[in-house]
Amino acid sequence: MKQLITLTAILLTFFSSFSQTHEQDSLTIQLAYQKQDSAKVDTSIHLIKSLYTTNDFKTALLHIDQSEKLAATLQYHKGTAEIKYYKALIYTQKDDYYNALDNYNKSYNLFVQLNDSLGIAKVNNSIGLIEIKRGNYRKGLRYSLSAIDIFERKNLKSELSIAFNNLSEAYYNTNQFDKALEYNNKALTVREQIKDTSGIIISTRNIAQLYSIRKEYRKAIEYYEKTLNYLDPKKDREIRGEILPIIGEEYLQFNDYKKATTYLLQALRLNKNLKNKNGILKTYNGLANLNLKLKKIRLAENQLDEAYALTKQVDNDVELLENYRLRIELNTLKRNYKNAFYWQEKYHELKDKIEKSKVVPIIFEEPSEVIDSIIDNELTKQNVDVNGRAETKTLKLYIYILIILLIILSIVLISFLFLKKGRNTSASVLEEKSKTLYIENKSLLEKNKELEESNQVKDRLFSIVSHDLKDSITSVKAFLDLLKEGSISKEEFDNLIPELSENANNAAALLINLLNWSKSQMQNLKPKPEQFNIQEVFKEKMSLIEKKVNEKRIVLLDESTRDFVYADRSMIEIVIQNLLANAVKFSKIGDVITVSNRERNNKILICIEDTGVGISEENQKKLFKSIGLTTRGTNEEKGTGLGLSICKELVELNHGRIWVESEPNLGSKFFVELPKVKPVS
Repeated sequence: MKQLITLTAILLTFFSSFSQTHEQDSLTIQLAYQKQDSAKVDTSIHLIKSLYTTNDFKTALLHIDQSEKLAATLQYHKGTAEIKYYKALIYTQKDDYYNALDNYNKSYNLFVQLNDSLGIAKVNNSIGLIEIKRGNYRKGLRYSLSAIDIFERKNLKSELSIAFNNLSEAYYNTNQFDKALEYNNKALTVREQIKDTSGIIISTRNIAQLYSIRKEYRKAIEYYEKTLNYLDPKKDREIRGEILPIIGEEYLQFNDYKKATTYLLQALRLNKNLKNKNGILKTYNGLANLNLKLKKIRLAENQLDEAYALTKQVDNDVELLENYRLRIELNTLKRNYKNAFYWQEKYHELKDKIEKSKVVPIIFEEPSEVIDSIIDNELTKQNVDVNGRAETKTLKLYIYILIILLIILSIVLISFLFLKKGRNTSASVLEEKSKTLYIENKSLLEKNKELEESNQVKDRLFSIVSHDLKDSITSVKAFLDLLKEGSISKEEFDNLIPELSENANNAAALLINLLNWSKSQMQNLKPKPEQFNIQEVFKEKMSLIEKKVNEKRIVLLDESTRDFVYADRSMIEIVIQNLLANAVKFSKIGDVITVSNRERNNKILICIEDTGVGISEENQKKLFKSIGLTTRGTNEEKGTGLGLSICKELVELNHGRIWVESEPNLGSKFFVELPKVKPVS
């Protein structure tokens, strides 16, 4: 059967190659007889595309030079844009990024003039790939995200798979592993649809690696074995040699020594046949790890020595670090603590070096942590039903807490309305008296004005905070309705528990914040300053907008640092929440929101920056006024126009200041400056 599959693959490769050569010959003949017009340029572009696909870059560049001149003479901009795009692709393959970016930019400008959305998307996706390769992950994310929407609408699966792969790589290299897994799965789905075998191998292997990072070892093995099934027995032997020892190590994570031994010995034989020193090095480390667990100390020591000798011949700091870790464990088992301490020093020196060089981080667990993770896996396996019941109880607890908090909120709101009504009545009486006794009661009139302003501020605050509560409460209600109607299965119920738990947490946090606010408002908005870590506030508020960020495909970057401000925490939380919500509201697909803080002149300067639609100079003047400025967001989101005026009042109450720097179509930066310590009176 395997021989038949191999023969079929060889025949398909032959006929595919024959078909492409025949196509190129046919297009070359067609070019020779065509007139010097735009149709000839189009034919040349088809030929260039075919040559690029077969990696015949030299011939492709010859046709590019000829057709580029003809397109320029004819002023055929569509043809010029496509030609420069393929020219840039070839330079990218040659790692000549300077010329590649130059041609991408020229192609992009022409596609913009032609209003060709597909052309723009193709260029953005390719530039994204270059930026990711160069380590500019933030730029790469923006370019690829902007391309995906167009590829999806036009159902361009090949381009879409590349864009998804670009995003997964960028997220991986910025340690956003959940996002990396999400986009690798999307890439795999598309590549399976278009039967892109090489792409399937890349995506499947990436998914396996991510599951390993997440310590989901059985899922990692499942995808590594899927990868092996896709490999060509002859052409892909080196990839097989790299994967086999990894699978062996994965089996070690839950003490399946028999399967670990099988895979590691296969890996050793194959890598020795291939003379693949990196593969042999990794396998010897894996075998040493296995034998340490089996308490075969002498055999493990010999294998570690073999591996260590290979580290002198190949540049592989990751495996050298693993070798040091295993030597610490070996010498601890031998009770040779002096040697264990020596290897521990070398381990930490190398680990620091790897982290500083910003290599993709790989976390190596200490032996005790490995044992803990194995025990956890076994306990999880034995107690699935118990955990399911525990999760149900936890969910019910969240629901009860949420209901109690809603009741408390209702009581506070009713009390507040009565208080407001009483104050409004007092205000009316005072206003009547002030008409006849203006001179005598001037001070009372001023107090009345302050009371009205206070009521307006409170109304606006409740409007803003209640809007933020809506999403979390609506989600919980929808789930409860499904539960009540019996519309979900047990499996669906289990899958929804984490999301519902998160929504309940968010709602609870918002309710507590609102209760604190009600108390402070009843005390005439007098701040109660304290020193608190501003980074904690960022993390809390960023988690509340995560759902909207994902829906709009916005990149959210946290560049904050641990530092302290002296202010009313509840007030500053409202400010940060409003600024983040506005940044999301006015950002498009692929835009980036960055949160940061730094010390300046013994004060803390907070910055919330976005690359969204920006604000005109005229509108900037209206932003912080009490009437406010109401503008719909990029997804037609509505607003009250009150948020920024409230922010200004709250910041100034805490001896701070707030301002904006913005340009239309380039984005906005909102700055908040607050005291670091208690201001001197």
